[in-house]
Amino acid sequence: MNNEYDNDNFFKEYAKMPRSKEGLAAAGEWHQLQTLFPDLEGRSVLDLGCGYGWHCRFSAEKGAKEVLGVDISRKMIEEARRRNGESRIEYRVCGIEEYDYPENRWDCVISNLALHYIENIEQIFRKVHRTLKQGGVFIFNIEHPVFTAGVGQDWIYDNDGKPLYWPIDNYFMPGERKTRFLGCDVIKQHHTLTQILTGLINNGFELQAVEEARPPKEMMQLSGMEDELRRPMMLLVKAEVKKHD
Repeated sequence: MNNEYDNDNFFKEYAKMPRSKEGLAAAGEWHQLQTLFPDLEGRSVLDLGCGYGWHCRFSAEKGAKEVLGVDISRKMIEEARRRNGESRIEYRVCGIEEYDYPENRWDCVISNLALHYIENIEQIFRKVHRTLKQGGVFIFNIEHPVFTAGVGQDWIYDNDGKPLYWPIDNYFMPGERKTRFLGCDVIKQHHTLTQILTGLINNGFELQAVEEARPPKEMMQLSGMEDELRRPMMLLVKAEVKKHD
């Protein structure tokens, strides 16, 4: 997994984003994602790619007895400890692929906008299934395959700079995608919808919810939000470890 987030220029630009400054309230997908969380009272939670730790803090506020947030970025973990430190939360510099996923360890695993940096996503699904307890829940938000298959992950514009359409190419060819994000070259991994959903099913999960993120009405006045209704940017999934008979 590449780590652009420890690049000084990238991190400075990331810090300027509304969701970086204001937390979950400024995340357009949060009104949908939060409804997918199970009851966390007394539960243990693992956050893969925790970033600033907003979801770790939310989990603790909802009564989780212990929360572990892991992120490959040292800068992200430092910021998480500063902004969202709490006695029940541990933050650890560790990549999603490097975490050891102890068996039968966690009640809930969450991941927000991190899995599209993972090449072998099915391997992560298998490891998450192993580390969840029976009946455990896996909730994640990943960039939508329509978005990651976008050519340069950007619109085609007219001469006045107005978005005309969102071009898609090589959809059924998973793998590396290079794009510009916050002024830096960023490498992501494209996965088809079939890969994501069937990958979960094949690794012992039962799908509980599949949603495509739509901005809430109260954000529609913000610049560019109306265009977010023209193509999906994020895919929200809730899956549960199958209970044994």
